[in-house]
Amino acid sequence: MEQKLRVGILGATGMVGQRFISLLEDHPWFEVVTVAASPRSAGKTYEEAVGGRWKMTTPMPEAVKNLAVLNVNEVEKVAATVDFVFSAVDMTKDEIKAIEEAYAKTETPVVSNNSAHRWTPDVPMVVPEINVEHFGIIDAQKKRLGTTRGFIAVKPNCSIQSYTPCLAAWKEFGPKEVVATTYQAISGAGKTFQDWPEMVENIIPYIGGEEEKSEQEPLRVLGTVGEDAIIKADAPKITCQCIRVPVLNGHTAAVFVNFEKKPTKEQLIEKLLSFKGFPQEAELPSAPKQFIQYREECDRPQVKMDVDYENGMGVTIGRLREDSMFDFKFVGLSHNTVRGAAGGAVLCAEALTAKGYIAKK
Repeated sequence: MEQKLRVGILGATGMVGQRFISLLEDHPWFEVVTVAASPRSAGKTYEEAVGGRWKMTTPMPEAVKNLAVLNVNEVEKVAATVDFVFSAVDMTKDEIKAIEEAYAKTETPVVSNNSAHRWTPDVPMVVPEINVEHFGIIDAQKKRLGTTRGFIAVKPNCSIQSYTPCLAAWKEFGPKEVVATTYQAISGAGKTFQDWPEMVENIIPYIGGEEEKSEQEPLRVLGTVGEDAIIKADAPKITCQCIRVPVLNGHTAAVFVNFEKKPTKEQLIEKLLSFKGFPQEAELPSAPKQFIQYREECDRPQVKMDVDYENGMGVTIGRLREDSMFDFKFVGLSHNTVRGAAGGAVLCAEALTAKGYIAKK
């Protein structure tokens, strides 16, 4: 790309906003030129606004330290400085819906990490390896919004990334029933152990709203494009429990699956290893070369060993075996704030750029 696209980050001071900042440092296509946050941060430099709350393990990039934080509510002002924005704002769902649509109506594409628009019928919710064709609904959305280049696209919930790719890879065998338990890291709540000491040596068997997302969002990802809406898939039927565990990064899932056509273990592993999509074919900058890896060891995947596979953009599967009640069971692991959040959104933006939906204003 001859000239980098100018990127704004909405909600830049929060944990996901910080992850966007970190991931976009030296990005070959995108350059962060604008950071926006709440009115209380506006007017400060980014370094001043974040203060001692920088939560990434890598240092704050020098290029953003002295950027003046803009008021995220001053939509026209922010939009005038960028070609598109990533959204990680911390607001109510209704407020997020309104502000993301407001940015889209300034002809500024919005790639969102938030959940507010995941069920808006004409907003694509995309894991680029699985359902990049869902971007086709954007034309209907633009018609509704009255825009020519402005639109909203979202990535799905972090908890589904460790098992939904498997269901997509195994599509020909007809996954029909899925039971999953997710063991979710505290960074999924925007926390570290320093600011959530109650999680040390603790498990909390409840994450508000997470089970419904984990059961329903895979069906939208696996769905089809209608005339003016994404049509949710009918199968598989999914039931899920979501548990918060004392891990900083990495969502693990223990999953049981029944199939319409029972495969062999060898067939299932081969499908995982050969599964790829548009990001790999187009060699997008953030795309993992090998999307899904399979570990043969009986004690893998492990967070400490596997969460950063493919720079946190890959998925690790292990312990695939036949079950006494279901056809098969397995354990999956994905990085919740990279593949499951900011990294997944960056990959979506790369796919949108490669397909011509995002370009310079």
